Amino acid sequence: MNLKTSLPLITLCILSTSSFAASWSKTQLHINRGDITNPFTSLEAGTTNVSLQHASSYDYGDNFFFIDYLNDDLEDDYQDRDFYGEWYSTFSLSKISGNDFSFGAISDVGLTAGFNASGEAKVLKYLPGVKVNWQAPGFSFLSTLVTAYIDDNEGIARGGAPSETNSWMLDIAWGYPFTIGSQHFNITGHIEYIAERENELGNDVKAWILAQPIITWDLGNAIDMKKDTLLIGLEWQYWHNKLGTDTKESVPQLHVEWTF
Repeated sequence: MNLKTSLPLITLCILSTSSFAASWSKTQLHINRGDITNPFTSLEAGTTNVSLQHASSYDYGDNFFFIDYLNDDLEDDYQDRDFYGEWYSTFSLSKISGNDFSFGAISDVGLTAGFNASGEAKVLKYLPGVKVNWQAPGFSFLSTLVTAYIDDNEGIARGGAPSETNSWMLDIAWGYPFTIGSQHFNITGHIEYIAERENELGNDVKAWILAQPIITWDLGNAIDMKKDTLLIGLEWQYWHNKLGTDTKESVPQLHVEWTF
């Protein structure tokens, strides 16, 4: 079974396992639509991204994963009916040790194990690291994650993207709910920095910054549905050196969230 066909099965296994043991969990379907740039050709194409996302907490920490199904309007071997997924499991030092690891604005510290995987490019990365959860007024969550970025690509010889040297990643993620009158809104998202590395062809893969802030309006609550069930809004995707190339991208996308 190749990676592209196995990713959905891996996701379903993680979802069922983490949900069974969770003290709380949230599973969402996200749909984004915008004009996305192919960094290798600089061509833009209308792109739909359907993403299954899951977050949960259990006795020893928390889990987060998503799996994207991407399809654009241009047959160019980039985001043509392709899958991409990320998974992170964090083991809370406070929960595991029974000691309080909070200090000042820090609410907890955890050890994280993660991986990133794509289908068509046959890319696989391992991301062991440290996650810090912060206490910030008004935020539903605020975290920083520092990990290694360890390459296990299949490489050109097996029909995938070039293998790369190892690197490191910094990611900041947040959620900030607020209200205007009787209407509910939320600003969520993350910013990641991945340091430069070199591929098997001897070419530099540039350090990149990816920011994906999202602002949503709780449409469901406005029409007397359950709160935090149906949200609509805008996601802004900003890349500096997209996928290690010289491409810079700044694109708004229509965004819809459905919470199961």
